[in-house]
Amino acid sequence: MWKLNFISEKDFKLHVRNTIQNYGEKLSPYDLKRFNSNTVDPIKLIFDKTVYQYSWEEIIKNEIFRQRDKSNNNDIGYFHQRIFQYIENCTVPPAGWDVVFTKDSRIEVPECGSVKTVYVEMKNKHNTMNSASGAKTYMKMQNQLLTDDDCVCFLVEAIARNSQNIPWVVSVDGEKQKHRRIRRVSMDEFYKTVTGEADAFYKMCMVLPTVIQEVVATADSIAIPHDTVLEELQRIADEKGGSFALALYMLGFKNYIGF
Repeated sequence: MWKLNFISEKDFKLHVRNTIQNYGEKLSPYDLKRFNSNTVDPIKLIFDKTVYQYSWEEIIKNEIFRQRDKSNNNDIGYFHQRIFQYIENCTVPPAGWDVVFTKDSRIEVPECGSVKTVYVEMKNKHNTMNSASGAKTYMKMQNQLLTDDDCVCFLVEAIARNSQNIPWVVSVDGEKQKHRRIRRVSMDEFYKTVTGEADAFYKMCMVLPTVIQEVVATADSIAIPHDTVLEELQRIADEKGGSFALALYMLGFKNYIGF
């Protein structure tokens, strides 16, 4: 039985599938050429393997994961933002704001009473904005308040330090700025505001692993990559007398003296 009241099972599975497909070429297999496209540091990998007591398989898989993971945050940002297009009273505009939540029957916001509209800028983590981008976002929100006196603006953080819905304090031109209708909001509190369910974000997180597994298992268009780096390195090791370390060294030092 489907456990989320604020989004249908069909829409949620579609969104998960779209998020996975948004990974794009990161789902492509890694061969040795791709693995070493930016020249890995063999000495670092050998230190890491020995210090952390990894196997050769583990250290190679970890490095492949690290390379893939460098651009994955954008894909997860897609998941956090675009899910709201399936939730009642929310839109995800093509430009301007990440999410707009509008409700004719009014939206209750702490310290602000009720408003008709919430304009949202969404960030993955609490520390992803530097002072300049923070000030720019804050001024954008100030301008929105000037043109719409029946709204609030939220900076929604997927991973905040705490569960919160508080005024956002930021430094603009060297001076601290604070307005009760410009707020810093954790993702759980935003789900609560939008759905009216205090634990809506928790419920979504609880069903997510199962849905991802189901989507991956049943979607023909989603291919789980088979990486061949380990096998290719093992062939080089065999050619070099069985030394996997030497095969790894060849990635960075094949033109050096002695190699």
